[in-house]
Amino acid sequence: MAASEADSLPKARPSQRLNRRKIASIIMAWMALCWLIIGSVFYSVVPGGWLSILGLTLLSYIPLLFVARSFGGPVAPSAHLRLWGFRPFWYSQLLLPLMAIGGLVGLIIGLPFHSSGLLGRGLAGGIGLLYLTGIGLAYFGSRRLAVRELTANLPQLPNELAGLKIVQISDTHVGPHTSRRHLRNVVAAIEAAKPDLIVMTGDQVDDYVDDVEPFAAAFGQLSAPLGVVAIAGNHDVYAGWDGVRSGLEAMGIKVLVNQATAFNYRGVRWWLAGTGDPAGTYVAQGREVVAPDIPKTLADVPANEFHVVLAHNPALWPALAQRNVPLTLSGHTHYGQFAIPKLGWSMASAFLEHAMGHYQLEQSLLYINPGTNYWGIPFRLGTKPEVTVITLQPSQTASIVG
Repeated sequence: MAASEADSLPKARPSQRLNRRKIASIIMAWMALCWLIIGSVFYSVVPGGWLSILGLTLLSYIPLLFVARSFGGPVAPSAHLRLWGFRPFWYSQLLLPLMAIGGLVGLIIGLPFHSSGLLGRGLAGGIGLLYLTGIGLAYFGSRRLAVRELTANLPQLPNELAGLKIVQISDTHVGPHTSRRHLRNVVAAIEAAKPDLIVMTGDQVDDYVDDVEPFAAAFGQLSAPLGVVAIAGNHDVYAGWDGVRSGLEAMGIKVLVNQATAFNYRGVRWWLAGTGDPAGTYVAQGREVVAPDIPKTLADVPANEFHVVLAHNPALWPALAQRNVPLTLSGHTHYGQFAIPKLGWSMASAFLEHAMGHYQLEQSLLYINPGTNYWGIPFRLGTKPEVTVITLQPSQTASIVG
């Protein structure tokens, strides 16, 4: 992203800085409580006792100070800061409360047996070991790219469009810290699929407008006969949509926000539409309104012509299904980055009605890509990052198979 574009972003106001200080103070107090419980369990067996616990507490605050200073600010943090500041912070925010809860439960259970310390250490330490094992597995899970081939059977699809192949990637969350090898693998998978069209269903960048630069470096060479199309995701909005959109368009990507575009394939016209994102409803943006507007999105699409809609947040799908949209492609959920596919469950299932996989309402279909990368920390269990290859086929009944 050009320096002039970054300079045009709104600078943090004093009230915004104050809010970050307030949030940081709350997190510090929460971490102190966790360390107090952990210390109550381990102080008697740790060399230096409470003094060592205090030192560990202060040491754990260091990443938070960097995060509080940089997160949400006008200047994108460096790759080093994201790797050695942001990432340890997120890891600790998962570990500390889990160990504290284990320690507290052990203390309480052990009281009647006069073995509170032993049980507390056993539970807290066991949880810590399980956590470290899980983090290791989840790290490798975040690098195991899957290429999922699906067939979308669509009654509305003209026979001439049979075999039309769309590759979908979503939630790449690219920043300067993102693994270049992983991004090269994504590009290789897309190119190997030989798609007619490439679609990116939001969250291209990782929270900062300058992240368009590494995104462009990774995906700038992508091409397909019908082109490359992207829509806005909530993190693209948070980063500063005007700048992100300009950067995507500079790459030659067609960007759709509450609008549709027509394609001609084998002599038949069909349409691709892209919605805005709900984040645009409450995050002020510059020149463009990014909030979703379903009627506007479909306004140019003739009722009798085939169309596909891209909607980052699958919460928009019911409104699209009511308008008989044949196929909607979404992302956003990441499947919670922790899923049990055989049970049809993911961490996102607790928060979203449509959280993972594919859904059907009468003749309208939805597919939710689990994300092609990760957000926060490299953590994925039971849900690999995915490049989705979708082949469209005419059929008497609607279904997604594969």
